[in-house]
Amino acid sequence: VGGRTPGSAPPDSKHIDEEGVLIEDFYLVRDGRFRKEETRELLSSGPYPCRNIDQNIADLAAQVAANATGVRELQKMLAKFGRDVMHAYMKHVQDNAEECVRRVIEVLTDSEFSYELDSGAVIRVAIRIDREKRSASIDFSGTSAQDDGNYNAPLAICKAAVLYVFRTLVGSDIPMNEGCLKPINLNVPEGTMINPRYPAAVIAGNTEVSQAITETLYGALGVLAGSQGTMNNFVYGNDVHQNYETICGGTGAGNGFDGASAVHSHMTNTRMTDPEVLE
Repeated sequence: VGGRTPGSAPPDSKHIDEEGVLIEDFYLVRDGRFRKEETRELLSSGPYPCRNIDQNIADLAAQVAANATGVRELQKMLAKFGRDVMHAYMKHVQDNAEECVRRVIEVLTDSEFSYELDSGAVIRVAIRIDREKRSASIDFSGTSAQDDGNYNAPLAICKAAVLYVFRTLVGSDIPMNEGCLKPINLNVPEGTMINPRYPAAVIAGNTEVSQAITETLYGALGVLAGSQGTMNNFVYGNDVHQNYETICGGTGAGNGFDGASAVHSHMTNTRMTDPEVLE
């Protein structure tokens, strides 16, 4: 939130401060109290503070209330089933996801792939399979150094792309969770465009670079043809109103199935905004 342009997505940013308010670890709620004034102070900080802080505070208050509802429901489950049963099911969710990914890894082979972006930067990956341990090593060594502009993705985004790809390889219907990553050893060199150092700008990380990471992994695995490879963001607004839209493209075909036109792909994780909202 905040930033040099509405939507917090300046296309030519070179420093993360240009992209909005940067907040490190912070207690939004402490001792049951929503820290409204402290939050307001943070949202007002930095060279490009938020434009509509009252709206930001209201959004956060709604999320805090929703979270409190979730806490109450979990407490009901705890009272009904007991701690041991709940912990057992929570563990099973991750253990089952781990086993599902290990079964996928058993049929994979060592592979490599390079993906060049329009900027000329390259993402490289080497996947090595350990059949005895039923695990995979994913090494992004050789990927281009961090970009002087904003084509950089924080490490968390790279991990999310890896998690997404391997979850899609699982045939069964399982919830997305950290268990999917347990069989995977990840090496992402620091200072690259997919693990940049501060103060690298990163607005294109979750919109363009994340898609490129996904395409690189699918290319190495050989399971899916390329998609549109972009989130195709359309952002506009002023000091009062902002709109952020992702324009869909399509996804590639694979063995035994066709590609799809006019759909959002991979890391976009959105659908078209309902026009009635604008009306």
